[in-house]
Amino acid sequence: MSIWLRIAEALKALRKGESLSAVFDRLRSAPERSVAFTIAVIALGAKLAKADGQVTRGEVAAFRRVFIIAPEEEANAARVFNLARQDVAGFDLYARKIASMFPPRDPVLMDLMEGLFEVAMSDGSFHPAEEEFLSQVAQIFGLSERCFRCLRARYVGDVAPDPYDVLEVAPDAPLDDIRRIYRQAVRDTHPDRMAARGVPPEAVKLAEHRLRDLNRAWEEIRTSHAA
Repeated sequence: MSIWLRIAEALKALRKGESLSAVFDRLRSAPERSVAFTIAVIALGAKLAKADGQVTRGEVAAFRRVFIIAPEEEANAARVFNLARQDVAGFDLYARKIASMFPPRDPVLMDLMEGLFEVAMSDGSFHPAEEEFLSQVAQIFGLSERCFRCLRARYVGDVAPDPYDVLEVAPDAPLDDIRRIYRQAVRDTHPDRMAARGVPPEAVKLAEHRLRDLNRAWEEIRTSHAA
């Protein structure tokens, strides 16, 4: 049974008047981890799209693009999206559900933050409510202030991203230490390594952006040391 059929089954199990958040109480076993993850990610995206008071077509389109929803599954995804927008549960509930599925600072959580930033910036502006939303999600995910600052710089564009922030290393750290941290981050973020750890396939697809930025940051630092 495909993940979307399992999601449809989970939604059908909702009793009259129950909110989307009630689904998670029925998705505790390992085979349903991907279902819970996908629902939580869509719900978090829906809450973010609503954070500035309006949901634009651009935000919805960006969500579909970033989180790779096949055309034939858009109806199921839209149902989850709309249920989440109407859900009285706060966005922090969904963020905590996702955070509980992974170790602290897992690369998947970074990848999700990147996707959420892209959704927030799809209309060309960064509303204070969106910044507060993303800041709180980053804290729930256990991401550092430096990490959040780096993501904000890259997506909002008001300042250039610091390569040392990308790798979360001190500017005065020895190059060998920075290389070691860089290589470990690449290993942790590699799709094969993530799949081997049991990360849901939907999350593995988001790792490409993270790998690109790790490589770019290392190249900038390596070049500056060689100069």
